[in-house]
Order: sequence, then structure tokens, then C-alpha cells
Amino acid sequence: MQHAEPADHSGHSHSGPGHGHGHSHSHSHGPAAPVSKHLRKVIAAVLIPFATAVVVGLVVLWPGGAPAHERSGVGFDRQTQQGKVVSLEQVDCKSVNAGQVPSTPNPSTPEGREAQAAQTGECKKATIEVGTGPEKGRTFVEIVQPGAPRQLEDGQGVVVAYAPDAPRDLQYSVIDVNRKLPMAVLAGIFAVAVVLVGRMRGLFALIALAVSFAVLTLFILPAILQGSNPLVVAVIGASAIMLIALYMCHGLTARTSVAVLGTLVSLLLIGLLGSGFIDWAFLSGNTDDNTGLIHGLYPNIDMSGLLLAGVIIGSLGVLDDVTVTQTSAVWELRQADPTMGPRALYRAGIRIGRDHIASVVNTLVLAYAGAALPLLLLFSIANSSMGSVANSELVAEEIVRTLVGSIGLVASVPVTTALAALVVSADRPGLPDAAPASGPIRGGRGRRRKR
Repeated sequence: MQHAEPADHSGHSHSGPGHGHGHSHSHSHGPAAPVSKHLRKVIAAVLIPFATAVVVGLVVLWPGGAPAHERSGVGFDRQTQQGKVVSLEQVDCKSVNAGQVPSTPNPSTPEGREAQAAQTGECKKATIEVGTGPEKGRTFVEIVQPGAPRQLEDGQGVVVAYAPDAPRDLQYSVIDVNRKLPMAVLAGIFAVAVVLVGRMRGLFALIALAVSFAVLTLFILPAILQGSNPLVVAVIGASAIMLIALYMCHGLTARTSVAVLGTLVSLLLIGLLGSGFIDWAFLSGNTDDNTGLIHGLYPNIDMSGLLLAGVIIGSLGVLDDVTVTQTSAVWELRQADPTMGPRALYRAGIRIGRDHIASVVNTLVLAYAGAALPLLLLFSIANSSMGSVANSELVAEEIVRTLVGSIGLVASVPVTTALAALVVSADRPGLPDAAPASGPIRGGRGRRRKR
């Protein structure tokens, strides 16, 4: 360990570029070069109060679980049980009265065509057995029309809704199919791929992912339902996820601390921009059946604040990627050429960052566009102009979410690069007595290798 710190200063001598390469090779497979004690104290002075504030926020706002409420029987707010299709037979749709033909059916309209097809087609009569709950073993019949988007198969697992206040014959109905097995297999393949390629780093990344979901489900969501300010909850929860994920995956180092600082500054910018434009554009955050149901069940929740919280949390994952990459790039540049000053490091790092910006912003926009593709198709079918599409609140929310997040990502590159360049350059005077003693020794070794 005695030679690890002087190695940084040997690069400052006039021994030539060969020693820069030797220094880079000696650290390429190990940890980043240590920073000075003074610099570690400065970083700790910023991050320790921040981490303490996050912990205090978690303790003060910890919800202790989602508040209980009476089931409304609407949408996702229904009692559900598991079931299974035990038999399936073909029946004439007309015999089971699956469709009602209008008195003057017009085959040119979608309603008329659907009604006529329901009367003339072959329906499926499925017998469903309830597999969980107090009435386990009870069976009921479900009629599946030929044009229904969800078709059932014999032996298929299903999710059934239970309505206790309905007539007995109508208490159970199929609302979805059981997809737990394919989802579990896909998650297993993902975990194996991450560990095989990432090894210990991949394992720690999976643990950090599990912790992130735990913070989301045990703190963020219940705290918002309890009535806490969604923006405050999102900032505290996102900060906790950021600290745990970054330090767990990349180690408790100055390099990681710089990435944390860069991410924090960018999240603050996203929060300020998001808050300003959500208010300016009069975005309510209540635009579909799901948000309407949330507002109906919990009218005290600030839906626009919930929208802003989603913007912050949604931007966090990509921000981590950008800030860690930029910090690592600057650190590697410094190790490859220890003579580079902060300006040179910043210029070189920002050139790398520009490529990163182009790819990440495009990825973010396409991700949101892909999620909203059915909605965009509806506007296309209606022959709506781009102006009217963008002006609708449903699309305007996604535009604000995308652009505010993208501005935060773009800003994170120069911010993180500048912080990393300043931190790694400020490390030079940290070991003033080491260079004269070790410089000639390493220089001599370098010359002997060349011969």
C-alpha cells in the first residue's frame, strides 16, 4: 500500500508518456486511486448531512402500511381470487343470448357488426372453479364471445373478481388470466443473465433492485396514500434508493460520492422544472380511470404532486447511469494521463458525455412513446392534428414528463463531469511528501523495462 499513493505523483514528472501508460495499467483491474484525506472530509461534510436528512425523513414519514378502506368494486379495487378453467365447450351464441342485435342493425357501424357476429358465431362456455378464498371449490359459468380479446383454454389459470353484494349467480367473474409462471421464469432468466455477466457486481445490482422495490412499496406508495406530500415523499424515497443502489453497486468511494452529488443536483433541477411546468400547464394528474379511482378513494391526495413524484422517480434510473458513467470516464482519463488539469479533464469528459446524451435522450423519448403507442394510435385514427394531440392533458403529461426528465439528464452530464474533474484534480496536493521519494524509483523501473 506504500506505493499506491505516490503513483499518482510520479506521473507529474518529466519521465515521459511511458510512465503514464504504466500507471494506467497498474490500476486498470483494481480500485480507483485513493483521494486525499482532506478531499474525503469535504465530500463527507456534504454527503453525511444529506444521508442523515434522508434517514430522518424516512423515520418521520414512515407510514406503517397502506390505510384500510372499504372495497369499491371498481377497477383494481375489487376482491379477487385465483381460479381455473375446468371445462370448455362450444355453444351457439344465440342460444346463450350472448349478444343483442339492435332492432335496426347497421352493419356499417362497429356496434352493429359486433352484435351480428355475436348472434351468428360460436361462443365458448367455460366452467371456472374457484381455487382460493372461503368458497374454494365453487364453480361458475363464464361465456366467452368469439370477438372477445381474452380467450380461455381448458386448464388455464385465471383471476376472478368477487362481488359479495351481487346475486349469487353473478358474484364471480373472470377478469384476467394468471401470468405468474411466465413472469417468474422471465425474472429468473433476467437474474441469471445479470449474475453470469456481472458476477458480484451483478449480484449486488440485483440486491439493490430488490431494495429499491422495497422502498417503493413499503415507503413511497403507502406514505402517499396516508396523505403525506407526494413531492416530499418522492424526493426522500428517491434519495434513499439512490444512496443504497449507488454505494451498494459501486462501493463506498469518492468516485461514487461524486456520482451521488451529480445525481442529487440533477434531481433538484428536475423537481424545480417539473413543479413549474406542471403548474403553468395546469396539469391535474387525473387523466384516466386509474387516477380517477385513486382520487375517488383518497380525495386528499394531491394528484399533480403525484404526477411530479412520478417524474422524479422515473428519471432516477437513467440519471444513475449517466452520472456513474461520466464520473468513471473522468477518473479513467486522470489515471491514463495524470498531467491533465481540471479544464482538460472536463473537456475530454464532456466529449464522452455528448455521445451519451444523444443516446440516452433518444432512449427516454422512445420509451415514453412506446408506452403511449395505443393512445397515439387513437389520435391518429381520429385524424387529430399534432397541435391538438399535444394540447390534450393526457399527452401533455407525457410531454412534460419526457422533456423535464431529458433536461435533467442533459444537465447531469456537465454538472457531474465538472464535479469529477474538480475532485480528481484537487487530489494532487494531498500527498506532498510522497513524490520526491518515489518518483526516481518508478522512473528508473520504467527505463529498465524499455531496455
